[in-house]
Amino acid sequence: MQFLNGQQPTTELTYDDVFLAPRRSGVESRFDVDLATNDGTGTTLPIVVANMTAVAGRRMAETVARRGGLVVLPQDVDPAAVAEIVSWVKARHPVWDTPLVLHTDDAVADALNLLPKRAHGAVVVVDDDHRPLGVVDEAACTGVDRFARVGEVADRHPVVLPLETEPREVFEQLDKQARTVAIAIDGDGRLAGIMTHRGALRAEIYLPALDAAGKLRVAAAMGVNGDVAAKAAALLDAGVDTLVVDTAHGHQEKMITALRAVRSVEPKVPVVAGNVVTAEGVRDLAEAGADVIKVGVGPGAMCTTRMMTGVGRPQFSAVAECAAQARELGKHVWADGGVRHPRDVALALAAGAASVMIGSWFAGTYESPGDLQRDEHGRAYKESFGMASKRAVTARTRSDSAFDRARKALFEEGISSSRMRLDPQRPGVEDLLDQISSGLRSACTYAGARNLAEFHERALIGIQSAAGFAEGRPLPSGW
Repeated sequence: MQFLNGQQPTTELTYDDVFLAPRRSGVESRFDVDLATNDGTGTTLPIVVANMTAVAGRRMAETVARRGGLVVLPQDVDPAAVAEIVSWVKARHPVWDTPLVLHTDDAVADALNLLPKRAHGAVVVVDDDHRPLGVVDEAACTGVDRFARVGEVADRHPVVLPLETEPREVFEQLDKQARTVAIAIDGDGRLAGIMTHRGALRAEIYLPALDAAGKLRVAAAMGVNGDVAAKAAALLDAGVDTLVVDTAHGHQEKMITALRAVRSVEPKVPVVAGNVVTAEGVRDLAEAGADVIKVGVGPGAMCTTRMMTGVGRPQFSAVAECAAQARELGKHVWADGGVRHPRDVALALAAGAASVMIGSWFAGTYESPGDLQRDEHGRAYKESFGMASKRAVTARTRSDSAFDRARKALFEEGISSSRMRLDPQRPGVEDLLDQISSGLRSACTYAGARNLAEFHERALIGIQSAAGFAEGRPLPSGW
């Protein structure tokens, strides 16, 4: 990365303060760009879903890993539950999506309750042997009594294909038969997966993040308190592919002690730690045993740390400095927080991040754990909250005494409830991944880069005013 015309920053910079200038490029197509990371996590898309309770769950983990990214399960999840989730995710098919399932005698109301759980928009009706009988979508339920049986409204002639069918053939069959979803069956005729038109296209574009056994990858977070070595061993026994040691203030003695405890169990997976915003923080965490350091204090949408404490640092400058230091040490950084647009992902990677963590932006999707709700105008939304908020702290300290819980609740640094609306055009996390990867691939072509390492090397960064940033915003509703 270098600055345009030899500019040198005279102040700390956020993503809004900078832009990428185009360079002479020989990259002819965005599909010629390889987005695989080099941080040892095995991801093929540089996106990590933050370990927020309102964002990261099993559906999110499965879906994002299938498109090449990584989800970090929150540290508040019981280790036994983490083990169950990891096992469930690794049992998912790397290409076909997991279907929603009902039986013929279930009610239409049950189908309507299930449909928002997945972006593919269909429920498969099966018999007692799990063999598919038909498909029900929202259109089939429109104008129908909610107590009617799904067997009465199901499309009894769905597209049914062998599980081994290639995505291109799935697309062609759907197009030929004018259907929206295809069902996969295994060798015994039992339901094994579901795929849409768009899912078939994505399966040809993205490469799933798979472990050595060909299973989807998933990460998990842990805190710095208690028996750290035992907690790390439990997560590793559960089969997590990346271990994230997480606390808001990562540059502290307790984190360094925790990292050494994690290293004592000899993990065979990458160890991530944070958060920090300085080169010194990177050096200390790397020396203590971190392979990847998370960078970011205060830029998150649900975080009030900067307004409460004055502590933090503008994210672009933090990532650039920390990434440069990590590179000297043979380590990597994740840019954690502050992402509001696809451009911010590109800028974080240009600054040297190996991957970019996203939290609240993904809360407003079908795949996040929360229940879909409607506001007074009928618009769909889900609730999000910060992991240092009173809501999160209450959940995290439920085993403490009443006095200790009350004392800790006095000190919160995060929003306890925020409505994250589902974009009608992009209601699923895969829709957002499409938007992000499209912008990132195009950014690489503008820079003349065929992979992320070249992108960082060739990135030409300019500094702009607030008016410069505003000029780049589209005006879809006119002047």
